[in-house]
Amino acid sequence: MNEKQLSSILHDLQKRRIDIREVIAQLRRLPEQTLPSASLDHHRCLRTGIPEAIFAQEKNAGQLIEILKAQLQQDHVVLATRVDPGKAAAVCAELPTLRYHKTARMLTGNEEKIDLAQNESSAILVVTAGTSDLPVAEEARITLHCLGHRVTTIGDAGVAGLHRILRHQESLQQAQAIIVVAGMEGALPTVVAGMTPAPVIGVPTSVGYGTGAGGFAALLGMLNSCAPGLAVVNIDNGFGAACMAAAICR
Repeated sequence: MNEKQLSSILHDLQKRRIDIREVIAQLRRLPEQTLPSASLDHHRCLRTGIPEAIFAQEKNAGQLIEILKAQLQQDHVVLATRVDPGKAAAVCAELPTLRYHKTARMLTGNEEKIDLAQNESSAILVVTAGTSDLPVAEEARITLHCLGHRVTTIGDAGVAGLHRILRHQESLQQAQAIIVVAGMEGALPTVVAGMTPAPVIGVPTSVGYGTGAGGFAALLGMLNSCAPGLAVVNIDNGFGAACMAAAICR
């Protein structure tokens, strides 16, 4: 439930379109719902503007079905991250209204609840250094879409061919927030942060060879950036970067 939905319930009560019993029935599961495998935070969207997302990586298909079935009964978009194809197939067979995004490894549901009009003026860019960074970038893009933001993507713009990012200078200047996803040495966020007045969120990825250490080299490179206005999230954390960009543009 979000603030708009709660206001609507209270307005209907005030106008006597519903009675107090109906209000209690709708609010009964606020703020949480306890399941055998999880305690769901239905109040989070009302508090923070971002609904609880389900991190699926260490959960089995049965747990995901139980949790997502309960989430689908709520009046907000449903998100699950790090869902492998095998689990996704089992979950979607049981809950066919969910949609699987293979590249991002995400499940989404209740997409009819997405309100793109609420953030119509927001201008968020998601930039990738290379095609191998796409899974993390797609996690960020789909999360932002589910949070009601319109997103423009710029792909394969790594610093090995600097002209590839330079041709997007106008878009970089007009953006309100920019997510830059890069592996290897992680240099692209620093370059972008030097080309725009917008806050830049760097996402190091685990893409790279041996001494990249699973994204640790990219993470350290971004944390040691000389460019002001650059914030950094954890390795491969496209979801976290999207939530930060959404908060900036709220």
